[in-house]
Parts: sequence; structure tokens; C-alpha cells
Amino acid sequence: MDIISILLINLFCCVFLLTITKVSSEDADICTSAKGLPQFNLFCTDNKTLMIHFPYYGDLVVKSIAYDTRSLDLLDPKNCVHEVFLNLNLSFTPFTYYYDLKEYRYINCSAKLDTASDFVQVPCLSGSTHHVYVMESFSPVPVSCISVKTVAIPFSYSPYLSDNSFGLRLTWNDDDEEEENSGCKEKYFKVLGITGIILMAGILLYAIISECRQQLNEEKKKVKDTIICEVEIDKLLGEYEALNPAKFVRLHQAPTQQGTCVD
Repeated sequence: MDIISILLINLFCCVFLLTITKVSSEDADICTSAKGLPQFNLFCTDNKTLMIHFPYYGDLVVKSIAYDTRSLDLLDPKNCVHEVFLNLNLSFTPFTYYYDLKEYRYINCSAKLDTASDFVQVPCLSGSTHHVYVMESFSPVPVSCISVKTVAIPFSYSPYLSDNSFGLRLTWNDDDEEEENSGCKEKYFKVLGITGIILMAGILLYAIISECRQQLNEEKKKVKDTIICEVEIDKLLGEYEALNPAKFVRLHQAPTQQGTCVD
């Protein structure tokens, strides 16, 4: 395995380890995973049901927590979401509704409204002597009704939607968690940057080693070719000596003869 493959494997392992540190309550016991959120007023019942307490309202069941998307899905144990919408005040909590809000008016009527109208009665808020409806805030209040409260909520009432959970999704914005996540992101990119520098240095080192190795091989080839050439010359000289011994002797003696210089 060459050095680039090793470095790429190390880079992948670093990124993988950084990625899997994300925690999701859906993959673990929800009571255990919620212990690190004391500011949310979470508690577990004896039957391992996670609950959340809201000041001036009461308790709701926590269905799930998604830390990556910061969403908290709740259930109303009384099966009346619109009672929660009507009375829950999130002003003194770190939570807001997850979905976009629209203003609706709750009205209390002494008699049932005409079924042909656009008003749909909220059964869990109504009784035999009073009938509660949810209407858009700009619509006129019928004569037989009084306005109870205008609130910004995610959805109006519909008989086709769940009475215990639909719309009960909250999100949060925690400054400490923002700082912690910011620190984690900074560490993540710092480690990623260092890993990238190491990878680039490894690639550069590999390129230098490859170039040196190639030059060394070329030098070895030149030396080898020179040796082969010298062997071939010696071989040819040997063959020539065998065929022409007299000429070969004179050829070797000629350079050794001394000439006479005349002034």
C-alpha cells in the first residue's frame, strides 16, 4: 500500500469519527439522553415516560427529541392540542413553535353555529352549554359568541388531525449550546485543516521520493549500460586478438615506441 492510500484512509477515519459524535435520542433511551438538558425541566415517570414541565401550564409527554434539528415532539395526555395552544405560554421558556405561526381567535358560543358555516367546533373544549370554535383573527365574531382569546398558533382545528399531537413540535435556541456547537465546529474544521495539511505534505513527500527514485533508476541504468558497453568492447577486442594476433601486438606496442627529437 503506497503512502497516498494510507493518508487517504487516515483522513477518512478522522472525518468519520468526527461525524459519528452527533447524538440522536431516537437511537438511545430517551430518558437517558435527556439527562444533559436540565434547563428544559424534563423528568421521567416510573414507567419511563419522559415528561416536560411548563410554568403556568403543566406537564406534557415528550414523544421524541432530535438534537440535530433541535426539535421536540410532544403529546398532550388529555388529548386536546387546542387547549395547549390556548393556554401554553412559551415566553418564559427557551422554546418556540417549530412551525410558522398564524393568529387565530378562540370564540365561545352559547349555541352551535350553523353547520354550513366555515366554523368547526373543537370537541375537547366544548360542552353541553358552551361551544368553542377556532376562527381566523380577521373574521367577524358571530352574534351568539364571545371572543375568548387571540393567539398565534401553528394550525387551526381540523377533525381530521390528531387531538393529542398535531402541531405540538417545539424548537429551542440555547446560547450555551450555540457556543458549544460553535466550539465543536471550530475544532472540527481545525482538525480537518490540519489533516488536509498533513495530506498535502504527504503527497509532496511522495512526489519528491518518486522523483528521486526515478533519477536513481536512470543513473543505475546508465551505469549498467556503460558496463555492458565495456564488456562488449572487451569481447570484440578478444575476438580481434584471436583472429589477428600479430596486428594486435603491434597495435599495443605502437604507443610505447619513443620518437627521436632533432633540434
